[in-house]
Amino acid sequence: MPRLLIVIPAFNEEANIVRVVEGLTRNCPQYDYVVVNDGSRDKTAALCRAHGYRLIDLPVNLGLAGAFQTGLRYAADNGYDCAMQLDADGQHRPEYIAAMLEELEDGADIVIGSRFLTVKKPKTLRMLGSYIISWSIRLTTGRAICDPTSGMRMFNRAMVEEFAQNLNYGPEPDTISYLIKNGAIVKEVQVRMGERQAGHSYLTFWKSIQYMMKMSVSILLIQWFRKRDTETPYPERSL
Repeated sequence: MPRLLIVIPAFNEEANIVRVVEGLTRNCPQYDYVVVNDGSRDKTAALCRAHGYRLIDLPVNLGLAGAFQTGLRYAADNGYDCAMQLDADGQHRPEYIAAMLEELEDGADIVIGSRFLTVKKPKTLRMLGSYIISWSIRLTTGRAICDPTSGMRMFNRAMVEEFAQNLNYGPEPDTISYLIKNGAIVKEVQVRMGERQAGHSYLTFWKSIQYMMKMSVSILLIQWFRKRDTETPYPERSL
């Protein structure tokens, strides 16, 4: 079985972190995990230490992308075959990990846990940004990604190393689109996500609007000027 590292970025998640880690270790004890405490101001780090959880404790807040990239660098440095993001708010459900890993073993470079692969995406204001980002990716790559804003993503070894070594690689839709253009194989697995049971999301309505605009501009314009450190398009297809 491939060595999978589950990266759990956490910022002020004292109300959720124990439930999330305990649920993961109870349902998927075969996989390793690491909590990346992203400069939390609450008791997130203290709770992780008290329970003996594997922890990377960042002294400052890097943001979700920076925290996850820290986890990917840990995965690369410690020889893991693949890594995935599991959010600390409890919305990502561990029971889909095996299906995502199966797609990775079948040749995908990146696997997205998609809410809308077989379920129709609702036509709401909240989903407007997702529609626009999906359209932008399809326009620039020819590929349809049903749930580009899902944070539940799994990466093979080649992708882990690429994200770990490039500071401008956030695990966001614009980078996913850019990697597709460069030959990466991206697949989706239908998942159902839970609701945040405690705490507050950093993504407010206005931040969602800003995020959508930033991603769309990046996909449609900026990614054409991005340069990779290597021109070799992902030769490592095995885990």
